[in-house]
Amino acid sequence: MVKDLKKEEMEQEEPIVAINKEEKLEAFIEDDAAVVAEELTRKRRSNASVSIDKFDWDAFEKETVYDTEKSVIEDRYSQTLSKVIENEVVEGTVVNLNKREVIVNIGYKSEGVISINEFRYNPELTIGDKVEVYVENAEDKKGQLLLSHKKARSLRSWDRVNEAFDKDEIVKGYIKCRTKGGMIVDVFGIEAFLPGSQIDVKPIRDYDIFVNKTMEFKIVKINHEFRNVVVSHKALIEAELEAQKADIIGKLEKGQILEGVVKNITSYGVFIDLGGVDGLIHITDLSWGRINHPEEVVQLDQKINVVILDFDDTKKRIALGLKQLSPHPWDALDANLQVGDKVKGKVVVIADYGAFIEIQPGVEGLIHVSEMSWSLHLRSAQDFLKVGDEVEAVILTLDRDERKMSLGIKQLKSDPWATIAEKYPVGTKCTATVRNFTNFGVFVELEEGVDGLVHISDLSWTKKVKHPSEFTSVGEKLEVLVLEVDQENRRLSLGHKQLEENPWDVFETVFTVGSVHEGTITSFVDKGATVALAYGVEGYVSMRNLVKEDGTTAKVEEKLDFKVLEFNKSTKRIVLSHSKLFEETKKEEPRERVDSETDSTQKAVKKLKANLEKTTLGDISELAALKSEMESKDQANKQ
Repeated sequence: MVKDLKKEEMEQEEPIVAINKEEKLEAFIEDDAAVVAEELTRKRRSNASVSIDKFDWDAFEKETVYDTEKSVIEDRYSQTLSKVIENEVVEGTVVNLNKREVIVNIGYKSEGVISINEFRYNPELTIGDKVEVYVENAEDKKGQLLLSHKKARSLRSWDRVNEAFDKDEIVKGYIKCRTKGGMIVDVFGIEAFLPGSQIDVKPIRDYDIFVNKTMEFKIVKINHEFRNVVVSHKALIEAELEAQKADIIGKLEKGQILEGVVKNITSYGVFIDLGGVDGLIHITDLSWGRINHPEEVVQLDQKINVVILDFDDTKKRIALGLKQLSPHPWDALDANLQVGDKVKGKVVVIADYGAFIEIQPGVEGLIHVSEMSWSLHLRSAQDFLKVGDEVEAVILTLDRDERKMSLGIKQLKSDPWATIAEKYPVGTKCTATVRNFTNFGVFVELEEGVDGLVHISDLSWTKKVKHPSEFTSVGEKLEVLVLEVDQENRRLSLGHKQLEENPWDVFETVFTVGSVHEGTITSFVDKGATVALAYGVEGYVSMRNLVKEDGTTAKVEEKLDFKVLEFNKSTKRIVLSHSKLFEETKKEEPRERVDSETDSTQKAVKKLKANLEKTTLGDISELAALKSEMESKDQANKQ
C-alpha cells in the first residue's frame, strides 16, 4: 500500500529536471542567431549602395557566416560559466524544491539535484537559500551535475563546530532520537549529545515530543580527543531568564502575595515558577497540619497563590509559603479549653519518647511516654500506640502563646499509689513479675504502675547471692512479702526470704561451738578456705587450721571433719578448724564423752538430712519442727 501511494505521488508530481548544457547552448545560439539575422537584415536595408549582385550567396548558403557567429557566441557563453572542480565544496543557491528533491545552482552549465532527505535537519529551507554542496561529478554519463549537501556538511562539520564554539554562536540542530540521559542532535552533520537537563529550564517529563524537531542550541563542550560535542538549549533560555530574574527579584518584598505554577515536587518541598524565577515552598510551609508528602496538597502545573517569606539577592533564593495565606489553627482553638479537659485526636507522629496527637488540623499535643502508663519502667511509645490510632487524652499543660500542649492517657485511670497502703499493707504476700536487675537487688512489678525492690540480701537465708541474675530471671514470677511502704516517694520494700522461717535459728542449735561436722573444701580465699557444710551452709577455715595430723595441708574438694570455733547468727558466719581435732586432745574431756556427744550430733545431722532437702532458695520450713523436737529433748535431759 505504501509503495503504491508513493508511486501515485511520483506520477502526480512532475519531477524537476535540470536543463542539459546542450539544450541550453542550442537555445542560446538560436536566440543569438535570430538577433544576428535581424541585425544583418537591418544593415542590408540601410546599406543601399551595396549591390545585391555582389552578395556572396554561396557563402551564405554554406552557412559560413553562421558558423563564425556560432563560435563567437560559444566563446561568449563559456565566459559566463564558473569553473567547477570536482571533489570540492562550493556554495550554491536553491532555485527550486519539492517533497523529493532540491535543485541547486552553483553557476555551472546545469543545476544539481539533491535528495530532500539531506536537508531534513532544516525544515525551513526555501528557494533562494544559500547552501554548501560537494561536487561529486561535474558531468555524468547523462551530462548531469552531481552534488551532495550531506558530504559538504560532513567535510566542513568539525571546523564549523569549533568555529561556532569559539565564537559562542547559536547553531541549529536536528534532534534525531533519544538516548540514555538525553538526546542525539545532528549539528553540522555531527551527532552531538544533548543532556536531558539541558533541554529546558523546566523538568522534562516526556522526551519523545522533541524527537524530529529542529531547535537552536549553544555548543557548551567539545572533546577534541574523542570528537564528542555537547550542546544545550537551556543555556539560551537562561541568558534571557537572568535578565527577567534580576527584574523580578528587584521588585520582591516580604509578605508579598504572587501567583505561580507548580514546577516540580520533591519529598522536601515544592518548586514554584513565578514567571522567570523559581521559589521553594518547604514541606513545613505547605499546610498547618502534618503531611507525609507535598503531593497531598499540590499537583504539577497547578496554579496557586503563595506568599514571599524570605529571599536572597545574592543567591537568588526565594522562600515561599502556602499555609500562611490561611489563619493559624491555634487561633481557632476553643477558648474554653483548659487543663484537665478531655480531648480526642489521632496519632500522626510517633517516636520513642512519645506520640503527637492531632486534636484538629494544625493543632497537636504531645503524649510523653511517661504519661502513657503509671508504670515506672519507661518503654517505647510504640508499645502503647501506633500512627492512625484514635485516642482520648487529658490536657496536662496548655500554652496558647507558644502553641504547645501536653497530654496524658494514664490520667484516665486511677493512680494505683493513691490506695497503696490499703491494697498492699506491710506483711502482704503476693506474686510479682521480675522486671530488671541492679547490683543491689531485683525490681519487680506487682501490677501496672506498682513496682517494688527486693534487696539482694533479702533473696535467700542461706545462699550468698553475688548478683540477682544468679537467683532469678527477667520475666519470671517471684513470691514476695511487703516489708515497707513509702507512699510519698512511691517505693515498696519487698523480701523473698521472709516468706520462710530463718533457718539460722535452727543452725544455731546444730552448729554449736565445739561440735564436729563433715565438710568439703570448695575454694581457697584470702588467708583461708571456704567449706561447704550440710544444708547449704558455708564455713570459713584459716590456713593454719587446714593442717592435717600428718602435717600436710588439705586441698580443694577434700572431705574432712571440722570443729566449730565460732557461730554468729547475725552475720551468718561459721568459723571452723580441722587442726583443733588432734591438737587439743589432752585438754578435751574423756574420749567416751566426746564420742557420745559426737554421736548425738551426728544423729541429729542424719535426722536433718532425712527430713529436709538442701535449700538454696530458703525453702526450709521443716526446720521449725526439728527445732521444736530438739528443744523438747533438751528439756527432758535437764529434768
